[in-house]
Amino acid sequence: MISFNSAKSVSSSVIPTNQAYVSSRKMVPPRQAIALISEHGDPAAEIGKDAAGGQNVYVRQVGEALAKLGWQVDMFTRKTKPDDAAIVQHAPHCRTIRLVAGPEQFIPRDELFAYMPEFVAAFQAFQSKEGTHYPLIHTNYWMSAWVGLQLKQQSNIQLIHTYHSLGAIKYQTVPTRPAIADTRLAIEQQVLEQADCIVATSPQEQEALRTLVSERGYVEVIPCGTDVSNFHTMPKTEARAALGFGSNESIMLYVGRFDPRKGIETLVKACAQLKANAEHENRATGTALNPAALRLVIVGGRDPDSDDIVEYTRIEQLVRETGLADQTTFAGQIGHASLPLYYTAADVCVIPSHYEPFGLVAIEAMACGTPVVASDVGGLKFTVVPDETGLLVPPQDVEAFTQAIDRVLTDELWAKKLRRQAPIRVQRNFSWSGVAAHLSDLYRRSLAQSISNTLCLGSPDVGGLDNSRAERTQLERQEVYPIHAEIAAPSALTKVS
Repeated sequence: MISFNSAKSVSSSVIPTNQAYVSSRKMVPPRQAIALISEHGDPAAEIGKDAAGGQNVYVRQVGEALAKLGWQVDMFTRKTKPDDAAIVQHAPHCRTIRLVAGPEQFIPRDELFAYMPEFVAAFQAFQSKEGTHYPLIHTNYWMSAWVGLQLKQQSNIQLIHTYHSLGAIKYQTVPTRPAIADTRLAIEQQVLEQADCIVATSPQEQEALRTLVSERGYVEVIPCGTDVSNFHTMPKTEARAALGFGSNESIMLYVGRFDPRKGIETLVKACAQLKANAEHENRATGTALNPAALRLVIVGGRDPDSDDIVEYTRIEQLVRETGLADQTTFAGQIGHASLPLYYTAADVCVIPSHYEPFGLVAIEAMACGTPVVASDVGGLKFTVVPDETGLLVPPQDVEAFTQAIDRVLTDELWAKKLRRQAPIRVQRNFSWSGVAAHLSDLYRRSLAQSISNTLCLGSPDVGGLDNSRAERTQLERQEVYPIHAEIAAPSALTKVS
C-alpha cells in the first residue's frame, strides 16, 4: 500500500450550497448516496480550459444520469480558485463538491499527488459534517484511485475505478518520464488488483490493463457516452451559416485540449501537405480539391496562466510556418450548446492523438453525422468503425492522415454513407442514459455483494474479486444483461479492426 507518513492540515469549511435545491432535497425520501471522485477534473468546470476535457464530461454526465435513476450523487473534486463555490448544485440529487486540498490554484497534474492526503482528510471532514456515509465510491484517474484505496482501507466501501488514462501507455509516448511516474504506475496496478471493479471504457483498454498492468482484478467494459439530445444531426448549411463559414469550404475540425499528446502538430502538417497536393493536382488536371477552399478549425480553450499556453503558442507558430494562417480558425473555448454546430459544419473531424482510452470527441462528431479520421490507438479502435463511420490511421503519420482526410473530402458518395451510418452507431451504443444504466446495475450488484460478504463472512472482501467470483459474476451479467456482453465482445455491429 503506497501511503504518506502524515497528512497536511485541511480546512473543513464549506461554502453554503446553491439554495435553490436545498429545501427540495430534504422533502423527498432519502436516496442511496454514492460518491464520484475526480480530483483534478472538476465536473462543474468550463470544458476546454486547462485540465477540463473528457474526464470532466464523463463524470458530470454520468453523475446527472445516475441521479435520474434514483441515486443521490455527490461528485468530489479539488478546489482550484478561491472564488469558486464550494458546492455546485446541478440537479436536486446531483452536485459537485469542491474540497480544499493544497493551495486554491491550478497545479499541474504531475505535481498534485502531494496534496492527496489533504483531499482524503477533507472528504472525511465533509462526511462527518453532513452525517453522510458513502458505501460506494467511483474514482476517476490514478490520484483519485489512491484516495479511494485509503478510504477502502479505513471503512467497508465498494471501490469502482475508471482510469481515463494509463501511465503504462502514456509514458511510451513522452520523451522524458516525470518524477511521479513510478508512483503512478504502482498505484494503477494496486487499484486494478484491489478495487472491487475496474470500469474499462473499451475492449482495447481492458486488453491494455491485462497486458501492461496486471492479470489480477475484475474488469467490466462499459463505454463512455454522449448527450444525444445535444449532439445530433442537423442541416450543414444551417450550421455553416450560423458560424459564418462558406458553403463551398472544405472544413477539417479538431476539438480538444492543447497538449502535445493530442497530436495537433500532425494534423497541421497533414493539412499543409493536403494543400500542397491540391495546388499541384489543380494545376495539372483542374479536378482536385480547391486549395483556397481548405479550412482548418481548431476548437479548444487556452489559459495564459497554465501550461497549455505553451502548446497553443507552438501550434500557432507552426500554422504560420506552414502557410496556413489565413485558412486556420482558432475558435477558442466553445460551450456544449454551440459545439454541435462546429461538428455539423465540418466535413471531417480529425483526432490525431498519440493515445486515447476512449475517444469522446469521436462519439460527439459521429452523433452529429460527421465522418472521423482518427489515430489507430486505444479506444478509438472501438468507437470508430473503419469504412463505416470513418478511418483509422497510424498515429503521428502525416502522410497517412493526409490521404485519409483527402479521401473523406473527395469521395462524396462514400462520405455521405459515413454521415448516415455514424449517428446510428452512436444512438445504439453510446447514449449517457444507457451508460448510466450499466453503471447503476454494476453499483447495485457491488453493494449487494458487499452485504452478502458481510453477512456470510463477517467482513468485506477487501482484496478484490477472486477469479472464480469474477467469472461467476461475469456469466450472470451476460445472461441477465445481454447488451453488456455485446460491448465486451464486439459483434459485427461493433467490429474492431
